[in-house]
Amino acid sequence: MYVGRVTGSVVATIRIGHLEGRRLLLVERLDLAGDTTEQYDIAVDQAKAGPGDTVLVLDEGNGARQVLDLDPGAIRAVIVGVIDDVLIGP
Repeated sequence: MYVGRVTGSVVATIRIGHLEGRRLLLVERLDLAGDTTEQYDIAVDQAKAGPGDTVLVLDEGNGARQVLDLDPGAIRAVIVGVIDDVLIGP
């Protein structure tokens, strides 16, 4: 899992069957300071996130398939939550 920021949406006119009706979002990973890392993933949105939202991304394929209740399925990353605040340290 990692914390990221939604930077946009992905439009695909042709999708495999289990992605029909699901939103795909472009997510940039954030470091511990909340700064961007220039590493991006395309994630299936399960949390109704939008551009600019800070999100929690599950980026392990088997876990992502379980969240989406797919077996089998070509899924690597899924947005599982929108983050309100991150506190690091005591």
